[in-house]
Amino acid sequence: MRTGVMAFLSGAVFAAGLAVSGMTRPQKVIDFLDVAGDWDPSLAFVMMGAIGLNVVLFRFILMRAGSVFGGAFQLPTRKDIDLRLVAGAALFGIGWGLGGYCPGPGLVSLAAGRAPALVFVIAMTVGMVANHFVENALRASGKARLDTGPERP
Repeated sequence: MRTGVMAFLSGAVFAAGLAVSGMTRPQKVIDFLDVAGDWDPSLAFVMMGAIGLNVVLFRFILMRAGSVFGGAFQLPTRKDIDLRLVAGAALFGIGWGLGGYCPGPGLVSLAAGRAPALVFVIAMTVGMVANHFVENALRASGKARLDTGPERP
């Protein structure tokens, strides 16, 4: 129960930060990417603030013996860069640049009742479901090895 409450509160703080910074408006993202035109650097300042805060606090958090709710921290161990990672990052960037949304701001905008966000979230969901089916089909056929790590859910 406490974990669910903390997850909700974390999401609410993230959503509020996106809304306050204006990052739920696709035009802000598109203007940031338009370096040859009417460039808006505000996204860079939002990212620098988030990264800076993370760099400082992450070190203090890892000094703890475990998480607030008990148990050890579960940090990623994989450090390899493979084709799947690069292709996924490229698709994410292309979608973000074309639509002006990434998943977090898209969901926040959907909750705010913005119609274009509905189109984005539907397209994102269709892409995730399609990826799931393609991975399962390739894995079942044995024709392709999709990753080098443990089985993903």
